[in-house]
Amino acid sequence: MKVYLVGGAVRDKLLGLPIQEKDWVVVGSTPEEMMKLKYRPVGKDFPVFLHPETHEEYALARTERKTGKGYTQFVFHASPDVTLEEDLKRRDLTINAIAEENGKYIDPYHGQEDIKHKLLKHVSEAFIEDPVRILRVGRFLARFYYLGFSVAPETLKLMQEMVKLGEVDALVADRVWQEMDRALGEKNPEKFFEVLEQCGAVNILFPYIKSPPNFKNGKSSIRFAYLFLNNNQENIEFFCKQYPVPVYYRELAILANQYHSTSAKTPEDIIALLEKLDAYRRPERFDDVLTFLADAKRLKSSYENTKAIDIRPLQEKGLEGKNLGDAIHQERIRKLKD
Repeated sequence: MKVYLVGGAVRDKLLGLPIQEKDWVVVGSTPEEMMKLKYRPVGKDFPVFLHPETHEEYALARTERKTGKGYTQFVFHASPDVTLEEDLKRRDLTINAIAEENGKYIDPYHGQEDIKHKLLKHVSEAFIEDPVRILRVGRFLARFYYLGFSVAPETLKLMQEMVKLGEVDALVADRVWQEMDRALGEKNPEKFFEVLEQCGAVNILFPYIKSPPNFKNGKSSIRFAYLFLNNNQENIEFFCKQYPVPVYYRELAILANQYHSTSAKTPEDIIALLEKLDAYRRPERFDDVLTFLADAKRLKSSYENTKAIDIRPLQEKGLEGKNLGDAIHQERIRKLKD
């Protein structure tokens, strides 16, 4: 039984980046032996175990064979005779197919060379079997573009072939959204969409997203809303039904699209807009909406000046329900005028 550090931890170490989590591959072992050593099994499709103390993931070395279209149609083979090189060969990119043992790198597919030349390159022709890898290439470019990385021409060509073969049509919504959401949190999320456009996948997966902007804010929900500026609510609603988009993302995208060009100058108009944006009840979301509004400073100042209204005198007058709401509205206008 031999254990190797693999994947992102090795890649990020070679890039001089902080290591977020560690994954390990185990060669020459069995599920029974792992459980005798107190590792806890967590994998259903293939044997993955949690270390009894660190709780890091340890996966038995495995190979895989595609049995149908899409990314779920695979048969996995994990046994003591599977070699480290065979396990690394099934991985997506060469920069993710490097192992480390006691400070020594095992790099049969020249990932270190591709790190040196800043290339995202597929490990083998088996890349074409898993359409999720198209999304992952886009996400990794979004993450590492600032370091100078690009997609190897031969890898982009394979991705284009995958689209032509209809592999992208077999992707499930949950996995597409998972990769897109992660890409929105990277340094250059526009590169995710550019890669998908170059290989022909963007019109299949995201037909309502045209010319992604250069995102200004690092918050994923705000970046999502930027995708739909100058679009229409129907397209936003359709997209959010097609994919498991969080409710907050959807709300922010609709509000940003609806009000980003709205101008409010009189106290009456300003208070009306603040109330439409639900600023007084949802101040955190209001702060995010302000990212898109032309007169954000004035609206923020107006909100601060009118957010504290003493409603007790109004209640003492017997006002309630709609009448109380109307009175609060007028009190906000009066306070803003003062």
